Amino acid sequence: MPRRIPILRLLLLAGFALALAAPAARADPDADRTAIAARLDAFAAAFNARDAAGACAIFDPDLVATVRGAPERGRDAVCGQIASALADRTRTMRYAPDIREILVSGDLAVVRLVWTLTVARGPKPAVQKEPGLDVFRRGSDGQWRIIRFMAYSNAPD
Repeated sequence: MPRRIPILRLLLLAGFALALAAPAARADPDADRTAIAARLDAFAAAFNARDAAGACAIFDPDLVATVRGAPERGRDAVCGQIASALADRTRTMRYAPDIREILVSGDLAVVRLVWTLTVARGPKPAVQKEPGLDVFRRGSDGQWRIIRFMAYSNAPD
């Protein structure tokens, strides 16, 4: 004899399944990619305006940063380095992101990009290209923040 599932239990299971599927149905990867690109542009604008706090707003408290030739660092160390660099008035610096790809899956996203850093101290500016990979997480406030980043240089050792 087949086992019968009580109608109330069946309705609860169906409701639970719909509740789980609802966020995925409401997800808008294009809007998420646009929001993430805007966060990267806001970082560059804040950095270029020498606004260290504004630049650091993109980083999650759980940040882990991996840069070739340096030990892994957290948010406080990265933000301290940014603040120190921006406080140096003997040079001007400008960051510009070149976003190559943004992959979104739920509340996580991966961004492949190349940062161009132009540093001028004197008449001839130096330009550096810095390829990288950023992992973003959407916070409970809806903001996308970087939780991991990896930056590397194409320059020879």
